[in-house]
Amino acid sequence: MPGDVSLLDCLPGDWRRGLFIGRVQTADGPSPIFVAQGIAYDMSRVAPTVAQLMEKLPLSANAGTALGPLETIGLPLLSPVDLQCVKACGVTFALSALERVIEERARGDAGAAADIRGRLEERVGGSIRAVVPGTQEAAALKTALIEDGLWSQYLEVAIGPDAEVFTKAPVLSTVGAGAQIGIRSDSTWNNPEPEVVLIVDTAGNAIGATLGNDVNLRDFEGRSALLLGKAKDNNASCSLGPLIRLFDGDFSIDDVRNAEVELTIEGPEGYRLEGASSMNQISRDPLELVRQTLSEHQYPDGFALFLGTLFAPVQDRDEPGRGFTHKVGDVVTIATPRLGKLVNQVVTSKDAAPWTFGLTALMTNLAARGLLTPAQEKETA
Repeated sequence: MPGDVSLLDCLPGDWRRGLFIGRVQTADGPSPIFVAQGIAYDMSRVAPTVAQLMEKLPLSANAGTALGPLETIGLPLLSPVDLQCVKACGVTFALSALERVIEERARGDAGAAADIRGRLEERVGGSIRAVVPGTQEAAALKTALIEDGLWSQYLEVAIGPDAEVFTKAPVLSTVGAGAQIGIRSDSTWNNPEPEVVLIVDTAGNAIGATLGNDVNLRDFEGRSALLLGKAKDNNASCSLGPLIRLFDGDFSIDDVRNAEVELTIEGPEGYRLEGASSMNQISRDPLELVRQTLSEHQYPDGFALFLGTLFAPVQDRDEPGRGFTHKVGDVVTIATPRLGKLVNQVVTSKDAAPWTFGLTALMTNLAARGLLTPAQEKETA
């Protein structure tokens, strides 16, 4: 972990009472783990991947190999997902909708953002916060904004019937708690996006949640929405963790709906930024976002779904009026009491550890470890 942060620091306060799934790097290769009553169990002989393990819920700890108390196992945590597709929803909060419009109108120029922000907030700030997406009231607001010359593609997904859903990262490319997180070396206006991430099984059921950083390049997307791929999908640009908390009698989708997600950025020059994202201000219910993700699409290995963020940093860092952008060495902490803390240190995507362990490497590793039985091979194919 960056600095003096330990694994124990990153766990939820009630972690000994919850049920969790994660991945660790063993001497033999990556292995899924199950954590119950604070004890970690290697589940690789039950299911060699997290995606397959999710299909075997509810889990019995006795089926795995006890590793001991989680805080003492001494194995590096990996991103808690593996074969799941990584999807993300954007513009799911009114504030983030306004910030996307600002990026678009500023054409990616951070220096022009402050003036545009003031004018846009004065005109539509209150109305966009009150409207429910897809309703007649939303359609009336759209008509008014078009007449005023203020309509934007971002407002379409903010208050229209269809949510923005995109693929954030390739399978196996996400990084975990404590890893470096990457920003493109040619980006000059960017920020973290602290989010709650739902984990959805092959049947389309939300079965748990974790924390995520959906790193965003405001200058790239601001120049053109067609640059979304470059703005969102770069080496080490997506972090998840520390663990997936499974829904049970004590933790449910309502905990996601009411989560308060805190963000802290500590810069190498002594800069500090704090913010928060209240999930109860989301404009579309998390399960509605799951439904729209599944519309006319299948996910045979399940998926992880970023739910969007309220947080858009506007606090000036260097020059007045230019707002926030990352510097190499920033330590980003995303936290909420029931999911713990996700801590990563910022580097450029060029300098982050290269992604070399893909699907071929994983299947080769699992086969060499004898974890792909004929039945498992059929499931994994």
